[in-house]
Amino acid sequence: QAHLAESGGGSVQAGGSLTLSCEASGSAYGGCMGWFRQAPGKEREGVANIVSDGDTWVRGSLKGRFRISRDYGKKTLYLLMNDLKPEDTAIYSCASRECWESSYKYWGQGIQVTVSG
Repeated sequence: QAHLAESGGGSVQAGGSLTLSCEASGSAYGGCMGWFRQAPGKEREGVANIVSDGDTWVRGSLKGRFRISRDYGKKTLYLLMNDLKPEDTAIYSCASRECWESSYKYWGQGIQVTVSG
């Protein structure tokens, strides 16, 4: 069954690091995958994405701190987050689609990241 499952979230002090993982099962591992986040009271926003040829995009304000990568063998998407700030506190979700599809087809449940300090 197609499924995305995030892990690696939690609480961290400002300046710390976390790596989120998104493991895909079934047909959920698409050529195009991405991370999104939604902070309390705010709309969901794109954080980073990666396409089948390896090209990546990271939200401008997060460049230099966040990095997206994937492991095809493990069918897993990663988000490395460094120098975390309180404003990075949000629920982070991964999503996938085939690159010819116009919208993301599969979504994970989301995982909480809380940055204090």
